[in-house]
Amino acid sequence: MSHTNATFYHLGIAPEMLNVLNKLKFTTPTPIQHQAIPIALEGKDIIGVAQTGTGKTMAFSIPVIQRLAAEGGQALILVPTRELALQIEDAIRPLLKAFKMRSTVLIGGVKIGGQISEIKRKPDIIIATPGRLNDHIYQGTIDLGHVYVVVLDEADRMFDMGFAPQVKSVLRCVTNKKQTLLFSATMPQDVLKLATSNMQLPINIEIAPSGTTTKEISQELFIVKEPLKNDVLKMLLEQYRGSVLVFTRTKQKASRVTRNIRAMGIKAAEIHSNRSMGQRNQAIEGFKRGRFRVLVATDIAARGIDVNMIELVVNYDLSDDVENYVHRIGRTGRAGKEGHSVTMATPAQSHDVSKIEKLIKMALPRSTHPQFSGNDFIDKKVKPKPTEQKPKRQGYFGARKKRGKPAHTHPRRYKKKKKGTDPKKGQTPSS
Repeated sequence: MSHTNATFYHLGIAPEMLNVLNKLKFTTPTPIQHQAIPIALEGKDIIGVAQTGTGKTMAFSIPVIQRLAAEGGQALILVPTRELALQIEDAIRPLLKAFKMRSTVLIGGVKIGGQISEIKRKPDIIIATPGRLNDHIYQGTIDLGHVYVVVLDEADRMFDMGFAPQVKSVLRCVTNKKQTLLFSATMPQDVLKLATSNMQLPINIEIAPSGTTTKEISQELFIVKEPLKNDVLKMLLEQYRGSVLVFTRTKQKASRVTRNIRAMGIKAAEIHSNRSMGQRNQAIEGFKRGRFRVLVATDIAARGIDVNMIELVVNYDLSDDVENYVHRIGRTGRAGKEGHSVTMATPAQSHDVSKIEKLIKMALPRSTHPQFSGNDFIDKKVKPKPTEQKPKRQGYFGARKKRGKPAHTHPRRYKKKKKGTDPKKGQTPSS
């Protein structure tokens, strides 16, 4: 059967789950869902690689919830960011409600006391960031002995953020694990090592090669000097009237760009690690509901925002990690909708742009805007002309002015004596 005519009826899903999906108006599975769900329902380990925004959350949620409803036990979903944890809980809540199941979210930035109370209610699914889950493990407030399924969502991002030791610590505590599902849009070597050491003969599902961007996203590159970036952003915000997501490299830059956008008379919010959990939630919710037209974020939000109607993504700065490019622009063009991404690079960043182009296996189209299309990258192979250098110092005391004496002599210490004369009187001493 071709995927274009595929439905959820032919994936081995139980009738009760199919009824729930029909009520939620889930009719046609995405490619990753079509391939992953039947294998996951068989209890096999999976390594799934698919572009951001292609339905990976449901690809693991549907089989996990069906298995827990039939066999009991708990499932653990590990994610790199707080925002992504809350996003997954929102996505799976209708499914859990239909089966009278519960979930809990264990993330930082929230008081731990309330989370301990949730854990005591024995939730069916635990959604957690590695740091906060380790806090509970060390304090003895959680027992992972009933976790039979582990899902690592955006696994490569967890390694980017330095979570590797914490992830391994968590996995050591899941002693009765029967199945591991690993999903991401990129698959670096660190994640493959984790997979080989913690998974049993995993089946690889690659909907698109690692680093592939969705065809619904058109891409554009502006080569501009740093002081002109704000002018480019202003021009873009006048051209695109929908929701816009702007990425900066640092939290200080995010705050400054937010102030600049507000000075243009546009409502904007910021999200980065200096903002409290409440402030971050307010920013995302305000962005979803239209209270803010622009959301400025660091890479903390590259994988934690699930808004289907983002018209434009702007990379105000290039990321330190080239693979974040795919996840950043993947915030637009979701669920089959068209989107556009704009990347700004300075003339000295040709090497960084080349790494992005190598990852996505295509050249980034240069902007043809008349005001900003005249710049180009600096060719670092062409050496600049040497500037006129000052003459080197000569001797221990340096070069002396011409006074009729050699430069190496000292006016007092090395005064020569004439042979056969008295140095004081200038006369020959008597014999």
